[in-house]
Amino acid sequence: MERSDILSIVDTESRPVKTKSKKRKWREIEAIHDKYKLQRELTEMDMSLEYELDQMMR
Repeated sequence: MERSDILSIVDTESRPVKTKSKKRKWREIEAIHDKYKLQRELTEMDMSLEYELDQMMR
């Protein structure tokens, strides 16, 4: 094998690892965004529930 053949093999083997790493990081970022979105939605629901309870008590 020539040096250029070896370099091309190494180059092609290293690319999928970077792609998998980027996909995993992106999934982690999406999971964090989903977590914060859920927290916001639950907070909004809780606040509206408190408001409704206050209205019922009056």
